[in-house]
Amino acid sequence: MLSASASLLNVKVVILDSGDNSPAKQIVAPAAPHLAHVDGSFADAPKIQELAKKVDVLTMEIEHVNVDTLLQIEKDSSLSKLEIHPSPSTVQIIQDKYRQKEHLSSNKLPVSEFLAVENTVESVKAATDKLGLPLMLKSRTLAYDGRGNYAIRDVSQIPDAIAQLGGRPLYAEKWVPFTKEIAVMVVRTTSGEVASYPVVETVHKDNICHLVFAPLRSRDPTLSDRARSIAENAVKTFTGAGVFGVEMFLMDNDQIYINEIAPRPHNSGHYTIEACETSQYENHLRAILSLPLGSTALKVPSTVMLNLIGHSSSMSEIEKTRDVALTIPGTSVHLYGKAECRKGRKMGHITLVAESDTQLRERLRPLLLSLPNSTEEEVEKYAALPAVPGSGYSDPNPLVGIIMGSDSDLPVMLAAARILDQFTIPYELTIVSAHRTPDRMVEYAKSAATRGLRVVIAGAGGAAHLPGMVAAMTALPVIGVPVKGSTLDGVDSLHSIVQMPRGIPVATVAINNSTNAGLLAVRILSAGIPRLIGAMEQYMKKQEKEVLGKVGTLQEVGWEKYQVKKS
Repeated sequence: MLSASASLLNVKVVILDSGDNSPAKQIVAPAAPHLAHVDGSFADAPKIQELAKKVDVLTMEIEHVNVDTLLQIEKDSSLSKLEIHPSPSTVQIIQDKYRQKEHLSSNKLPVSEFLAVENTVESVKAATDKLGLPLMLKSRTLAYDGRGNYAIRDVSQIPDAIAQLGGRPLYAEKWVPFTKEIAVMVVRTTSGEVASYPVVETVHKDNICHLVFAPLRSRDPTLSDRARSIAENAVKTFTGAGVFGVEMFLMDNDQIYINEIAPRPHNSGHYTIEACETSQYENHLRAILSLPLGSTALKVPSTVMLNLIGHSSSMSEIEKTRDVALTIPGTSVHLYGKAECRKGRKMGHITLVAESDTQLRERLRPLLLSLPNSTEEEVEKYAALPAVPGSGYSDPNPLVGIIMGSDSDLPVMLAAARILDQFTIPYELTIVSAHRTPDRMVEYAKSAATRGLRVVIAGAGGAAHLPGMVAAMTALPVIGVPVKGSTLDGVDSLHSIVQMPRGIPVATVAINNSTNAGLLAVRILSAGIPRLIGAMEQYMKKQEKEVLGKVGTLQEVGWEKYQVKKS
């Protein structure tokens, strides 16, 4: 994927990997004999030296390289013009997870408690006494995709944990009862400038990344900014350029801990190829070549990446999912061309893009169902079906929020719901009282955008403060529906909603006219979902046809016999 991006910029790439037909070598043919690819291991010192003599910039896509050789090359006067990114010292810190934790902790970055331990029962037992159970026992080196981790839940498991981790140097981490795993890709330039991609939610299965959803949805409007700030500050503490994957734990109280950092393009950033203005691979190249960084912004409203993991020695299961993907709009299939399929091996990935979270989950559902090890619980959790129009239940991934100050407003507000049903717009409908539940109103308004809502329709009678108060606390468009009360025929509500101060706009419709509120919500959404423009034009043509039909009937039977239908 890095080589594919390089080819579009006319950047010549030389690959060090085992075999003549490794995935990257399949993508890029040598531009000249002196730029021939190198056959060998990334841990083989002579082969790394051979690669270094062929290139101007040396970079890596795995941190488990022979870092001692890179440090020697860095000091080699005959290779003084060679740049290595990220720097060998950064790789040296990161490839030892205990040193990585020490580095982050010393820079006052949020990490859980950890301890160095010896490969003995006594040492690990002492760690359980200090950090408690459960305890994560981890290999300091050569650990990835869950390999090199052992969750100790009882001290009787300690001998087995040490044996399974194979005699490698170990350390222990305090158990972190996270609610979600999140990640941020950060790109760092040769001058130290950093830029981050949107925060994503990562879902792991059997300790391997399974799904990546972007952007992260949350009820906490500060979460994304906090996560990006932590990730950027972490990457600033290292030297060298390139893309870094910062994996984090999100706690129940919204506290964030850094789990680990990868000094390279990362699985949690594959979605950027189709979903962002500049992919992580192109930005990695731009960074290490001292070119201007590209925008990291999402260019689609919703995206997910599904890893294609080997289930056996056969590719048949993966090919089945690939064939399903090719029938689904918005999918991009990436098969890596690896020579051998193995259980647990990453063989490719699929990226889905969509106009909304609801559409994304609908598209993801058949892919999850095609996997041989999917469960009903998993499918319903990550790809739930949208609410059936007219069912009376909120959609799990709404674009529009319909709120009202009292259940007495429901008969009026149902008309807006009926309109959204007609246009198959996912929505939620609930009661939020500005006066009786002020805390709920504040939380609803402030979390609306980060939960994925794009429009709020607020109905209120009497003092009718709800639409204006919500508009004061969210950047989303708010449509106010004045509800007729027992006195003043709703004029009081109309005046309250429409007379908002400058800077707090509320689009206000006629008294009890939530139908127009629903139609206005559709028109607002059509600015980002072009298909709704066509749907609205069809709705308008239907209205025109109905009126012209009445014109014909009136001319045919005369107005004395004309029957007016009540709506």
